[in-house]
Amino acid sequence: MKLGVILFQLGGPDSLEAIEPFLYNLFCDPDIIDFPFARIARQPLARLIANRRAGHVAQHYAEIGGRSPLLENTRRQAEALERALWADFDARVAVAMRYWHPFTEEAVGEMERHAPEELVLLPLYPQYSRTTTGSSLNEWARRFHPNGWNPRVHTIEEFYDDEGYLQSVTEAVGRSMAGFQDAREVDVVFSAHSVPMAVVERGDPYRRQIERTAELVWRRGGWPGRRHLCYQSKVGAAKWLRPSMHETIKRLAAEGRKHVLAVPISFVSDHVETLHEIEIEHRAQARGLGIEDFRMVPGLNDSPAFIAALAGLVRARVGARQGVGRA
Repeated sequence: MKLGVILFQLGGPDSLEAIEPFLYNLFCDPDIIDFPFARIARQPLARLIANRRAGHVAQHYAEIGGRSPLLENTRRQAEALERALWADFDARVAVAMRYWHPFTEEAVGEMERHAPEELVLLPLYPQYSRTTTGSSLNEWARRFHPNGWNPRVHTIEEFYDDEGYLQSVTEAVGRSMAGFQDAREVDVVFSAHSVPMAVVERGDPYRRQIERTAELVWRRGGWPGRRHLCYQSKVGAAKWLRPSMHETIKRLAAEGRKHVLAVPISFVSDHVETLHEIEIEHRAQARGLGIEDFRMVPGLNDSPAFIAALAGLVRARVGARQGVGRA
């Protein structure tokens, strides 16, 4: 049987020159910028924000190699997932980035050429938010107009409490915890991308799902240290989810804590928000405040446990059984 899988991700600039148009696409998203008369003002506002932020953001990307590694990491995930599915299917896995190449329409074209009977939409955001998963699926709905091809479409909107996913995170945290001399002295800081409080107050389940993931990973790991939850990547003056990572590190330093392990719980791939915001900015903040040992759990990327989790999600959604063979 022919199977298609679309992996959705944020996307990232592939050069310093691409930063401003990438930001423009981001802030043009109606699931990100939404207010009365937004249809009229959204594009001029997006152009203004992108122009003002591009120089500052470019400094961050310059410090991690001049481009985002997100596409490379996501393509590795796609290739590994495709290999994992080959035992059961004639599988093709495509990547659809929301704000930079390859865009959703490119993934649509790739799937049309493969013409699978079963198609699984899999946003790589474990916890659902309308600003991430919702935005990607809305864009898919706008772009997906099959011509003579009518697959059965399955959508995986969230996997924050999936057993395979939780195990992959627990294993990653465990590997990092093993590097500390005394795990009892470690403060484990789960960090998630923040969202505006207005989004949460309109019923978005993101915060609840983040909290549940952190709780389940902590319970599964059984580590003896202390657990904390914070948020990062706030933009603008509106109220966003708190406490911020800056606030959390400052508090831990004031308490005299010396060993911190950051766990990027809402990200499955390393990119600027892990490699720069946590590894560079927050590491410098921690050291400046007297925290002697600050570490970060690397992204899941294409780790075998995470790829197995994704394959399990796909197989469960299409009702597949191991060993059915490729048609």
